Amino acid sequence: MTDPSTGNSPMIDSTDKDRNNPSVNAPLESLDEWEDDLLRRYPKPGQEESTPAKRAAAFRDHESSVRPSVREFYRLNHTHQTVDFVRQKQAEYLPRRKREMSTWDAMDYLNRLTDDSDPDTDLPQIEHSLQTLMAIRDAGHPRWFQLVGLIHDLGKVLCLFDEPQWAVVGDTFPVGCRFSEKIVLPEYFAANPDSQSPEYRTELGIYEKGCGLDNVLMSWGHDEYLYHVVKDYLPDEALYMIRYHSFYPGHREGEYQYLMTDRDRELFRWVKKFSPFDLYSKSAERPNVDELRPYCEELIAEYLPPTLRW
Repeated sequence: MTDPSTGNSPMIDSTDKDRNNPSVNAPLESLDEWEDDLLRRYPKPGQEESTPAKRAAAFRDHESSVRPSVREFYRLNHTHQTVDFVRQKQAEYLPRRKREMSTWDAMDYLNRLTDDSDPDTDLPQIEHSLQTLMAIRDAGHPRWFQLVGLIHDLGKVLCLFDEPQWAVVGDTFPVGCRFSEKIVLPEYFAANPDSQSPEYRTELGIYEKGCGLDNVLMSWGHDEYLYHVVKDYLPDEALYMIRYHSFYPGHREGEYQYLMTDRDRELFRWVKKFSPFDLYSKSAERPNVDELRPYCEELIAEYLPPTLRW
């Protein structure tokens, strides 16, 4: 169980010992460093190598040249994202008793968080959210789709509650079954206790074939958290975008199909539609936050209540 005085997890001894070690809580210079690494792995169409063989070689070269901070981030993530850890975090966060705040207050917090963690960044978090929204709007997608662009990263408010970076961002994946070799830096799963468990190390693990992603425990982070904050208010297509936009092994590498239902596969079409806007919408042209705020607040009010429970 979680220690109520600290919110820390006694099950993970190495993490507990190092909670005050900045390199453990924040191996990345900023949360954006993970997103920058995604662009190395999944370059914009037209920027990848011309043949599959060259792409594979480039990917292997990338694996050998990952920044040390990103490599350390994934070492921690892959070591500590276990079934016990995920269930523990669900018990802590899913009752949503941490605080109440409006959607815009959450966005404002993330903006300050980015500034504090990376004072030299060109684009604060809120500007990335606005660029994603505008790209989706310009493409003519529905208003609920636009709202997803605006709010998809709000689960990063987990940083408010002193969660380490590896429990906030990073590629997500199922726990409770064999870890896919197509997850980034899979060698680090060797240190994950679940890798040694006969119950969890088979292809299906604790699941049944075709059980559906609703019945699968995903690694803990901002996607899963925000899904539970807004799940009562948005259509299923929007919720899949939010819940699985960091599930790159699933929607970019085609893994874990054996756990999915036909409904999952149908809704994953929307996750795939959303991903390019998330990855490729950043630009040097900065949005005017003050000018866009009325449109954003109108969009938020159309779908979400004045305050949300976090």
